[in-house]
Amino acid sequence: MEVPNSTKPRIVWKRTDGVLAVSLAGDWELERPWPDEAEEAIRQAQAPGLARLELEAGDLGAWDSSLLAFLMELVGQANAAGAKVERRLPESLDRLVNLAFAVARKEGSAKDRGEESLLSRIGGAILGVPSACQRVAAFFGDIVLALGRFATGRSAMKFHDLVEAMHECGVRSLPIVCLTSLLFGLILAFVGAVQLRMFGAQIYVAGLVGIGMLRVMGAVMVGIVMSGRVGAAFAALIGTMQVNEEIDALETMGIPPIDYLVLPRMLALSFMVPLLTVFADAMGIVGGFLVAVTMLDLTPLQYINATVNMVGYKQGIVGLVYATVFGIIIAISGCYHGMRCGRSAQAVGEATTTAVVHSIVGIIVASAVITVICNVLKV
Repeated sequence: MEVPNSTKPRIVWKRTDGVLAVSLAGDWELERPWPDEAEEAIRQAQAPGLARLELEAGDLGAWDSSLLAFLMELVGQANAAGAKVERRLPESLDRLVNLAFAVARKEGSAKDRGEESLLSRIGGAILGVPSACQRVAAFFGDIVLALGRFATGRSAMKFHDLVEAMHECGVRSLPIVCLTSLLFGLILAFVGAVQLRMFGAQIYVAGLVGIGMLRVMGAVMVGIVMSGRVGAAFAALIGTMQVNEEIDALETMGIPPIDYLVLPRMLALSFMVPLLTVFADAMGIVGGFLVAVTMLDLTPLQYINATVNMVGYKQGIVGLVYATVFGIIIAISGCYHGMRCGRSAQAVGEATTTAVVHSIVGIIVASAVITVICNVLKV
């Protein structure tokens, strides 16, 4: 099968009795697009019944990674079909092809060539639920084992990492938590005052803001802020380590990644989110105080006395339970999606976005569940 010399990339292919013969010629360079026959040759390699692929490059001119990318696609399709591949290529090109297939392609290292239909994506998501549940259960099991090693003093976690994570989650998050909680307390008091003023019951704004913030809203505000600030940071950090194969290096050295990366972050959020919730509750009450004093003609003493009389300590305890659960959810979501991140920059962004979304959804679901439990227990 002769192919005339040409500066343009050329392909001549022929398929007979399960044998696909492909001949390459011309200059294969990045500034030149693949010839139309290239896609057809790849489709022939994908067609059923292929037993052998024969490659030759007798009239090949200059070439670069453009040719290597085509050969990887063509030979990859033939290997997937179980066909035998016979190559008569220049020695340097043949070595590169061997090197390209020396290591299996890792999940998330390349983008798909085509887009799936909506129905196909829905079906794939449904079929993937059992395996996803299995992965989450395995991750929970690893965390439980890591906690066991931590409790018995056999953990690979460094105390310095725990302190640094607590500083990141607590001290650096305090300004934004206080600001958002103050503004939310202002909004909550103002909305309540619009209705309570109609009945001359402005004093009950203190109870509305105090109970609302201490019982659930303070913890929810902290949870949402921490999901966007800390949960996303955890997913991005661990995902980037996954891309750079740093997690593989930890496993090679015998260091459990769960102990080294996940455990300190989970413990830090479990400790710091309740503490941040205390500050958020206080700032929310201050916001309600400002509205009551400036808009409702209440004296500072009246507002403070009403808050003390209407808000019980049980509300604060329930709020701390909410906050602890939210901290665990944020830590697990961020670390899980970071550990499950693919091997590309795009995968890091997807893991970060998914971690934030799952954290917020988990906070809402947990709020509903805890609220129902509290109502059943009449707390």
